[in-house]
Amino acid sequence: MARSTRRSVLLGGAGAAAAGVAAGVGWAAHAASDGSVAPTSAADPGVVPFRGARQAGITTAAQDRLHFVALDVITDDPAQLRDLLTRWTRAAERMTAGAEATPIGAVGGGQWKVPEDTGEALDLEPGHLTVTIGYGPSLFDGRFGLAGRRPEALRDLPAFVGDDLDPSKSGGDLCIQACADDPQVAVHAVRNLVRMGFGIVSVRWSQLGFGRTSSTTQAQKTPRNLFGFKDGTANIKAEDAAALDEHVWVQPADVSGEAAWMAGGSYLVARRIRMHIEVWDRSPLADQEQTIGRDKKVGAPLGRDAEFDEPDFAVTGLDGGPAIPVDAHVRLAHHSNLDGVRILRRGYNFTDGSDGQGHLDAGLFFLAFVRDAHRQFVPMQRALARSDVLNEYIEHTGSALFACPPGLAADDDWGTQLFA
Repeated sequence: MARSTRRSVLLGGAGAAAAGVAAGVGWAAHAASDGSVAPTSAADPGVVPFRGARQAGITTAAQDRLHFVALDVITDDPAQLRDLLTRWTRAAERMTAGAEATPIGAVGGGQWKVPEDTGEALDLEPGHLTVTIGYGPSLFDGRFGLAGRRPEALRDLPAFVGDDLDPSKSGGDLCIQACADDPQVAVHAVRNLVRMGFGIVSVRWSQLGFGRTSSTTQAQKTPRNLFGFKDGTANIKAEDAAALDEHVWVQPADVSGEAAWMAGGSYLVARRIRMHIEVWDRSPLADQEQTIGRDKKVGAPLGRDAEFDEPDFAVTGLDGGPAIPVDAHVRLAHHSNLDGVRILRRGYNFTDGSDGQGHLDAGLFFLAFVRDAHRQFVPMQRALARSDVLNEYIEHTGSALFACPPGLAADDDWGTQLFA
């Protein structure tokens, strides 16, 4: 079967779509009157459905590449913001289906018009692209008449011991998370949405990520972080509906009144964690394993045999002390030591060049989806910040919290969803 690409579903005219089908493309794209595009068949495994009860990019099988951007709204006109969110919806739906950002696209407007798509993804596959939107606490400050619609749980995260936050890499009125198999597909999605927002939004900060650091489905193998350890072994999986309802999805009882739009959504915690990998690389294996609390080769909790064995914090080591030290990361982050708190992790490795002092600026771009960040992430991070021996090798340099609304029905868009 021929692989579907943005060229094969380019919707500048009906002939282009027909050509894609004639070439044996496994799904057909159709254009609605608003210019949106959606697959009519799920036969193409490279397309993740854009619409549904939940936003894609949360429990979706974690892709390998990320482009994340936080933006500030620079207009004071709520109508402009609402219109942009509506146009973003159409463009995001098109791009996730493998089409260009608009029907005119990169070349359809002719030689003397500015292209409506930047074109770098024209010949690329959809790549399981997902585009997830979130809103920061500052968006509800009264500028746009949204103050009454702010969910109570959407408030800035507190400071944590050891934080070294850079304001230029923290916060934001809203965010876009684009994940894909191909980095250029993810970058293309963010680039074109930001481009559409010229004069309405500006980039506050962004982060590229590679190599997912967690698995979100049971079929995915556990990946490794830049310290070489398997990461996210105990992560909540998409197949565990009960755990998702308890720990990830905002329930109707959690929100009321004008904030009821958030029911079915999730809160996104973003933390940029710098890893001092040069120091780590000079540490003995035994120190590394005791810092994490797991075996480096197979990922088993210390004192156990297999990766998915439950940690046994009562097991003693050769020295008579706990096999998993009391200040090990696994022990402090385990739900049994946090009154049952669990989170859905969806982070990525990053390397952002050097720090100018001969060290790589590299680490973990931590992303987690939770039902209530202040009842889940905050107590977890406080416990880790206070006692985790891993803090000798890391520092948190960026932080943000966003409310990611539920998914969209067939006739809905982000502008209507937020402002209605």
